[in-house]
Amino acid sequence: MQVYFHRFFASIFLVALFCVPGTLLARHIIGGEITYRYISTNANGDNRYEFTMKIYRDCFGGGAGFDNPAEMAIYRGTYDNNILLSGFEIFTQSITRLIPVPPPCVTQLPSVCVEEAVYVFERTLPVLLNESYFIVYQRCCRNQTIKNIVAPGDIGATYMIELTPAAQQLKNSSPTFNSFPPIIICGNIPLVFDHAATDPEGDQIFYSFCSPLEGGGPILNPPGLYGCNGAVPTPPCGPPFDNVPFVVPNYGPSNPMGGNPQVNINNLSGLITGTPTELGQFVVGVCIQEFRGATLLSTVRRDFQFNVAECTPTVLANIQSDSIAGPKRFVLNSCGNNTITFQNQSVQQSNITNFEWRFNLKTSTFVDNTNWNATVTFPDTGSYSGVLYLNPGKPCADTATIRVNVFPEINADFEFDYDTCVAGPVSFTDLSTGEGGINRWSWNFGVPNGTSTAQNPDFLYPIPGNHPVNLRVLDKNNCSDNTTKIVNWFPVPPLIILQPSRYVGCAPAEIFLNNLSTPIDSTYRIEWDFGDGKTAENIISPTHIYENPGIYTVQVAITSPIGCYTADTFPNLIRVEPSPIANFTFFPDSLLNQFNNTVQFTDLSVGANRWNWQFDRFGTTTKQNPIFTFPDTGRMKITLIATHPQGCKDSLSKYLDIVPEIRWFMPNAFTPNGDGQNDGFFGKGYLDGVTNFTMTIWNRWGELVFETTDPTDAWNGRKLNTGDMSPDGVYVYLVTFTGPRGDRQEYKGYATLIQ
Repeated sequence: MQVYFHRFFASIFLVALFCVPGTLLARHIIGGEITYRYISTNANGDNRYEFTMKIYRDCFGGGAGFDNPAEMAIYRGTYDNNILLSGFEIFTQSITRLIPVPPPCVTQLPSVCVEEAVYVFERTLPVLLNESYFIVYQRCCRNQTIKNIVAPGDIGATYMIELTPAAQQLKNSSPTFNSFPPIIICGNIPLVFDHAATDPEGDQIFYSFCSPLEGGGPILNPPGLYGCNGAVPTPPCGPPFDNVPFVVPNYGPSNPMGGNPQVNINNLSGLITGTPTELGQFVVGVCIQEFRGATLLSTVRRDFQFNVAECTPTVLANIQSDSIAGPKRFVLNSCGNNTITFQNQSVQQSNITNFEWRFNLKTSTFVDNTNWNATVTFPDTGSYSGVLYLNPGKPCADTATIRVNVFPEINADFEFDYDTCVAGPVSFTDLSTGEGGINRWSWNFGVPNGTSTAQNPDFLYPIPGNHPVNLRVLDKNNCSDNTTKIVNWFPVPPLIILQPSRYVGCAPAEIFLNNLSTPIDSTYRIEWDFGDGKTAENIISPTHIYENPGIYTVQVAITSPIGCYTADTFPNLIRVEPSPIANFTFFPDSLLNQFNNTVQFTDLSVGANRWNWQFDRFGTTTKQNPIFTFPDTGRMKITLIATHPQGCKDSLSKYLDIVPEIRWFMPNAFTPNGDGQNDGFFGKGYLDGVTNFTMTIWNRWGELVFETTDPTDAWNGRKLNTGDMSPDGVYVYLVTFTGPRGDRQEYKGYATLIQ
């Protein structure tokens, strides 16, 4: 396979991202895998295996080298429940530097490489019927510059292989990968890498992107250094293992690099394709599952690091296609059209001095070295091969192979049948033709949720209308065609339904006649006869007011836009009763005050059998003739709601006034001699609601001897209640205040002081 490298953002980028200070953490690790090979079975029935572990590091990463020896462990049990059988050390068998071979026609290849350490060891293991063996190696940590996982400098790696019970019993050997992925791939250039594996027994292999496993951690000091979260777990810890934490939502195990189209792996071939669009370093995990029949024998897990660089190819062959079958192997499909124009998308066009299109037409060869986009007419349906040569015979040349499939034409067609005026389903019949064997139908009936995949469906429309029906058909070659026809579906309703089905009310009765008939819409002509001499047209659900009492029959006629007609009569549908008349009197209707505040109410309503009284804000009752005592004075609103037996209502409000009455009395003499009786001069009475109260007392010479604004204050006979005792005699008083309704009150008189 040929891999094209682009100009890197700068050579120094990769040098910098790989150069990490040499610490105990091997932050240069970029991947690894473990596989096994069955060797033999001894006399006790135990199997001997050869295990091969490969660990990868970048050459310029700095830090510690490969572990030599490397700490290994074997566990026995299930993935979630197992025990340690042994911990042991293994030594490197070889260390190889993997340097990318510079392909032609790529500028500025950066200085970067990968080292591969190979560890090989053998073990004899008893065959287990229901348990697995887990061979485990763990080491921290990964390159800090990895883009798609969280805190990569603190995230270690677990490399593990499970020897399943089925694999032990069948003396199985695991698959092995054929080649190591390219060290550098080019951003914004299609990637095609064959990541296939080979199985010694020829078992079926299934490929997928999967999550690399986490193992070890950043603890550098004993004893934590050798624990599960340490840099060198000794022995390595057993399953279950955590997945590395991807940076979500941009990346994940099945989408490790993003891209558009997303970089993915073919489940059957192992071919990795896509167009990486982001530059940087990405951890990628690939799992191969080995099946024999329906039995899963092994899962080989490899993780590695893709370095996406900015590259500049000078010549790259590329054409617009329907799919890619492999590296620079393009597939185009044409359905019913023998003439195809091939779009040449090769780059860099300025470096392409000549090109040639060549197609094998079976009885002849088509050659075009003039037109950048070639137009070819193929003689018949079938499969044809072609090639696009760029700069043939020159150092910077490239080639793209083309497979063209010319499939038979496919034509979509259908007919439909239905009863024009009856609201029933429409029957659709497929009339499509095609030699490719039509095997899929997709109907869209022109209304929401109106679809079907049946060949000859029936469909009942929920609404009338001119419905565009589209049929799209596909054949076994994935060729398609579609056609649209209009179904004029305007039947009349099989039954006219009105709501309410019966109405009894009081005049004037405003009634909403809800037309629940279907199918109808605003294009239908709807005629109403309300039975009271009035009519209406072209209203689906009218509101009508019946002014007078009576019994009324309603008639409805419906005509569809294509002339279908139906009508119905609803005898005695509406009954309108006379409305009630609310009326009442009350006694007493005058001279009401806070001392006389109980009122008798008498109902005089006509046509009512229920009453609701509202006594201003103070209370309610449903008695017909209530008695109510008002707790306060003021202007009161009395409302009576009278209800007819059919539920219609009438109301009447009247007002009554409860006057706040003031009662105030002044004495004419007092004896301030300290005997506790009649020692002070002041008034008595009922002053609720009074404001601005003042009382003044004057002697015969016009001198003020007492003044207060408190009705409860008394004059004790002394001047201003503090001086010498006043002489016996007659004094003049004046009392003023403002009543509850703003009227000024004044009381004048004489107060005789007797000692």
